[in-house]
Amino acid sequence: MAANTSAGGAETRVDMHVKVLDESVARRAKDRGIDVLVYAPHFTRLPEIRRRAERFSDEELLVVPAREVFTGDWHSRRHLLAVGLSKPVPDFITFEGAMQEFERQNAVVLVPHPAFATVSLTGPEIHSNLRRLDGIETYNAKLFPYQNGKAREIAGETGLPVFGSSYAHLRRTVGEVWTQFDAEIHSETNLVEALRDGTPRRVLRHSGAGHRLQGLKEYAHLFWENSYEKFDRVFLSGTEPTHPTHVAYGGRFDDVTVEGAHRFS
Repeated sequence: MAANTSAGGAETRVDMHVKVLDESVARRAKDRGIDVLVYAPHFTRLPEIRRRAERFSDEELLVVPAREVFTGDWHSRRHLLAVGLSKPVPDFITFEGAMQEFERQNAVVLVPHPAFATVSLTGPEIHSNLRRLDGIETYNAKLFPYQNGKAREIAGETGLPVFGSSYAHLRRTVGEVWTQFDAEIHSETNLVEALRDGTPRRVLRHSGAGHRLQGLKEYAHLFWENSYEKFDRVFLSGTEPTHPTHVAYGGRFDDVTVEGAHRFS
């Protein structure tokens, strides 16, 4: 993967959070000038994410595996985006349990879609954990302008490094938003270092009616994802691969599994 070069030096365009990955997604990312995709699908264990990331990485595009971990129970969950994990971390564990595990693995911890609905860290929660967080999202293609404005406000108050993403659940959203780092990023390690060190970057995006329409499609998809799909996964499908009681975790997270998680298994 070759970084873009400008008059000011090397730059790398990173779509910092996508949920979809296949041949058409990789092609679209390349067509839109994206150098790196951070791939963090829901309810998928890290080994599978890493296998797919490797499959679609080549000289033109680097796909970095990551996990958006759901902390807490379903109704009061807080999302954390972890990059640089070496071992799987499940959903539905306590916030503190997740943070301690990220620290043990020396992973970068980012705040996706801050203060959004009931699934994100609030401003006070972010302020309380500043030293444990490595970045905050200030533009998410799924959200409305006032929601992204609130995120930028929190970022300004905290001084955390910023990032932006398409948060693509739909293929056509990939590359609508990117974070442009003033550095060459050729590997997962490079990206982790850039995020941890606060490497200078800008959050950029497409604009116009097409961009807004795609964002509205993503927002509409959110309601479907949190209605029937939630019911299907949580109540009908049994223990999903990222549930803390799954046999794959060998009981490692029993002491930090949230109350009520067992009734979903």
